[in-house]
Amino acid sequence: MYRKIMGFLEAWKESEHRKPLILQGARQVGKTYSILEFGRTHYENVAYFNFETNPKLNETFEENISPDYLIPILSHIAGQTIVTEKTLIVFDEVQLCERALTSLKYFCENAPDYHIIVAGSLLGVAVNRAKFSFPVGKVDMKTLYPMDMEEFMLALGEDDLVEQIKKCFQTDTPLPSALHDAAMQLYRQYLVVGGMPECVMQFAETKDYILVRHTQDTILASYLNDMSKYNNLNEIKKTRLAYDNITVQLSKKNTRFQYKLIKKGGRASEFENAIEWLCLSGIVSQVYKVEQIEKPLENYRDIDAFKIYVS
Repeated sequence: MYRKIMGFLEAWKESEHRKPLILQGARQVGKTYSILEFGRTHYENVAYFNFETNPKLNETFEENISPDYLIPILSHIAGQTIVTEKTLIVFDEVQLCERALTSLKYFCENAPDYHIIVAGSLLGVAVNRAKFSFPVGKVDMKTLYPMDMEEFMLALGEDDLVEQIKKCFQTDTPLPSALHDAAMQLYRQYLVVGGMPECVMQFAETKDYILVRHTQDTILASYLNDMSKYNNLNEIKKTRLAYDNITVQLSKKNTRFQYKLIKKGGRASEFENAIEWLCLSGIVSQVYKVEQIEKPLENYRDIDAFKIYVS
């Protein structure tokens, strides 16, 4: 399935100022698939390392994190020679190995010819922990989100309709009625299926909404497990309460998110950390109201008035 992130990755590969790339985003949005697909089509080989499925990898980074030391060992583990500019090095679930993240600084400074992409689903949460030494200024960063409406339509083979919509938009002319109806039908399907690649793939193959709902539930369950696994013990319950309350709040006519609706007498001081965790994990987006539409918008943000959307 086509992902727009491919265009960004191609530009990154060709850039003179390329640094190791951190691709972050919520679980199951297609980070690993996109990186491996990019590596397969743009490099002679891919050296893939997963810190979740191979916990022993961490030991490699314990002793020394200089590229001269790491490359021969990583080549041996991958079972292939890692060649500058011809091999894509991939570190997956990098949030489980802080030393691997720190090593990116030395790859940037001492071995910039190696092409490295790292992926992590809870990087925002991990980096926020005090023990992490984040390679500030030594990495490129990009966030991958679920598939948008255009990617959804392309996955369903609606390439011609996508082009027609773009053409009408550029010329500022209405879409012919029959095409508009078809596009609206696809939009309604997208609202139900969402943009998680696995769900979109299943829908494209089967058109079975029940199967898609089951997959969505599985993904949500993995999010809830993460809340227990990567969170402070005191915050787990609050994080789940806040998360479960998001859709409830959006279905009301509130002009802003209200803590008292999470639980009776709820206050900002009680749930702020829980909401920050959800934002850092990439699971939700916190969207602020602006008091006036002036640039920079950040200056006119009302910090007490925001809504939260599930990303």
